[in-house]
Amino acid sequence: MAEPRVPASRPEQPDPALVLLTVEEAARRLRIGRTTCFRLVLAGEIESVTVGRLRRVPADAVPAYVAKLRHRPAQAA
Repeated sequence: MAEPRVPASRPEQPDPALVLLTVEEAARRLRIGRTTCFRLVLAGEIESVTVGRLRRVPADAVPAYVAKLRHRPAQAA
């Protein structure tokens, strides 16, 4: 008897309805580490806002950061 097929695990699809993301969610969307994303936020590279005591990244700040990276001149290694 054939075994039932288990669907391959898919990466979590981002919820387009979210307006503000946690730093962890922004890191997941960028496929970078959480610590790296926190450093980018603290350096002002990725826009963020404070809501009470919470730090949040506007959802549109993620593609804006990528666009900024794409237009930055390449650095020599």
